[in-house]
Amino acid sequence: MEGKCRSNGVFDPQRWGLPVEEVDSLTDRFRLSWERFRGCFRTRTRDPSHNAFTYLRGLLTMERNRNYANIARRVNGLEDDGQRLQHFMSDSPWSAKPVFDQIQKEIGGYPELHGGMLTLDESGDKKAGEKSAGVARQYLGRLGKVDLGQVGVTLGYYQSGEWMMVDAELYLPEVWFSPEFAGLRLGLHIPSDRTFRTKLELGLEMILRARANGLPFQVVGCDSHYGRDSRFRAQLNAEGILYMAEVPSNIHIYLRKPDIGVPEKLPGRRGRPPSRKKVLDGVRPIEVRELARSGSLNWRKVKVRPSERGDLTYECAALRVWTVSDEGEAREEWLFLHREGDGSVRYFLSNAPEDTELGTLALWRSLRYFAERIYQDSKSEIGWDELIARKYRAWMHHAALTALALWFIVETKLDWARRYGKDSDLARQLEVEVLPHLSVANVRELLRAAMPLEQLSREEAVRLVIKHLFHRSRSTRSRLKAQSKNGGAI
Repeated sequence: MEGKCRSNGVFDPQRWGLPVEEVDSLTDRFRLSWERFRGCFRTRTRDPSHNAFTYLRGLLTMERNRNYANIARRVNGLEDDGQRLQHFMSDSPWSAKPVFDQIQKEIGGYPELHGGMLTLDESGDKKAGEKSAGVARQYLGRLGKVDLGQVGVTLGYYQSGEWMMVDAELYLPEVWFSPEFAGLRLGLHIPSDRTFRTKLELGLEMILRARANGLPFQVVGCDSHYGRDSRFRAQLNAEGILYMAEVPSNIHIYLRKPDIGVPEKLPGRRGRPPSRKKVLDGVRPIEVRELARSGSLNWRKVKVRPSERGDLTYECAALRVWTVSDEGEAREEWLFLHREGDGSVRYFLSNAPEDTELGTLALWRSLRYFAERIYQDSKSEIGWDELIARKYRAWMHHAALTALALWFIVETKLDWARRYGKDSDLARQLEVEVLPHLSVANVRELLRAAMPLEQLSREEAVRLVIKHLFHRSRSTRSRLKAQSKNGGAI
């Protein structure tokens, strides 16, 4: 079968937009990308930016065990113990913000990336100890429960088959700003001017920062943790930002506009007059799941977009509803319902204009999938979850360089697509509607071929093992000395 395909030319790199000379030039492309961002890593007194090159190369070309020592040894050579790289990541005062800002501004230079979805989400990782920045008992979505861990709030972006991370911030629970944590805040490099901010406040700050940087997004998508908050949705609406926000099944809606105001004090009733707004006309709210069960909705099947598994089709419905905020403000929104293959229903609220078509709402709902792809690629391909970050700077620096690694892959794919389009006859020949995009794993494979890491010789492997044994012996000697000083207690 493969021989027949070869005879038909389907394995011709030119037809797939992959000229061999472009693979050969990946090394130069990688260096140029690092050069563009090099100024982001300089401090007032030093230029440690070569460490960013080392770390990026390790993230993009190593398969696993991407810790400081292994990255330094594999990229720089056997004698590099990773101390300089660790200092650069954990202690050097360069800021992650300029890296994210430049990524966002560079995205604006690609017209094919305009009009995409900005995705607000979070990623939590379980931690064994309590001495890492931001660690507390909190909900970890990855585990689906409350546990001891770190949580990062992240901003992703998707358009035209490409997804990337464009901002991130480590969430610091309120307890971290108590006097008892003052020493830890100082030792873990948490900025002295940092104050407690909720995840929703962090998310809104990042969204507004992205807009100020000119990131050309059309709509914001978020999960139910953010979408259920009426104040958060109202703030986005006040800023003129479109949103498609998932909400829980028990959120209350009104099917007609309720009359809201401060009720008059009843004659003869003692106490202060009412001051809080309430629904005055007796209109009762219902939970969105009640509406889904009522049988009154006009469910339709909508073709959302083509995918590698065929046309993506949603069974969905939408109607205009009213919601009331905790402050007693009524606002009209779209309620979008999507019935999944197993019969379950997911619910979304949007401030899209009244004339928005059902297909547009369905498309926005489908783009939430790519927020998960950002995490999948960051963790499975770039090593996002391999760093054990105790210090705030280490977490932020790792997030920024992970985002830069993803952006390098995206811009490489876009530049190749501009210069070498795929053969339009190839899709027809293979009987598919759309040819697949290059994946993160695909580009990493090509980069490894262009920038191969040196393999250890037999002699180097022996030296490395002896070096490990030597350091373990020194550690044992230190413990024995301490034990003798303490009268036998370790």
